[in-house]
Amino acid sequence: MINKPSRAAARKKRHYRIRNHVKGTAMRPRLAVFRSNKHMYAQIIDDVAHHTLVAASTMESEIASTLEHTDTVAAAAAVGEAIAKKAVEKGITEVVFDRGGFIYHGKIKALAEAAREAGLTF
Repeated sequence: MINKPSRAAARKKRHYRIRNHVKGTAMRPRLAVFRSNKHMYAQIIDDVAHHTLVAASTMESEIASTLEHTDTVAAAAAVGEAIAKKAVEKGITEVVFDRGGFIYHGKIKALAEAAREAGLTF
């Protein structure tokens, strides 16, 4: 009998493996992404100082008011654009992308591409 790990356990394992290589510094902070079933969250984190510099999510009223649903690819793109605008205002242009163990397609890819178009480099 095959004992297959749960999808959540496999994602967590991928996330830890990624985090061993991806570190955010003051010069190049980490753009961490989390996707739940209903919302998208993104933070720009300085891992050296253990400080969140910028955050955006579909739970914010400015983003949620422009969307019909908060769990779509369009919602993820709106979060990517919002996080990039906030980061550029604070003088952050280069980041390291941390996909959080999620596969780079769909919502994660849309968030990353929108952030790139809005001014972030990674």
